[in-house]
Amino acid sequence: MLQLGEKVVIVGDAFEQNLPVGEYGYIIAYDRNPDNVFDYVVRSPKTGRNYFVPSQDVESEERLIEQEVERTTQEALIDYALATYNEKLFHQIINGEDSQAEEQEEPTKEVMSQAEFIKQVNLRAWI
Repeated sequence: MLQLGEKVVIVGDAFEQNLPVGEYGYIIAYDRNPDNVFDYVVRSPKTGRNYFVPSQDVESEERLIEQEVERTTQEALIDYALATYNEKLFHQIINGEDSQAEEQEEPTKEVMSQAEFIKQVNLRAWI
């Protein structure tokens, strides 16, 4: 839940209220009426009006900046990987962090001989 006075950006207009999408505003109140779909009252300084908005129509400015930084960083890493012909880095960025976890798990697996495997099965069956 967003805090009172927090700077937010209006990212949508679900109920077609002519909200200034893309503009910033400030949370000035919560709408605590359970029969109402609106969660916040947002003051938009550009238009000089207050808007009742649901939580899906507003996003914290800090969160939007974090998302933009992550996207820009990923694009820069992709450009670097392509410029240096680093195929491993490129696949790691495109596939995400899961590829690192899989590579680390593979060397830890021990290969058992058939005799050791049968011995382990017999021990567990006996217990």
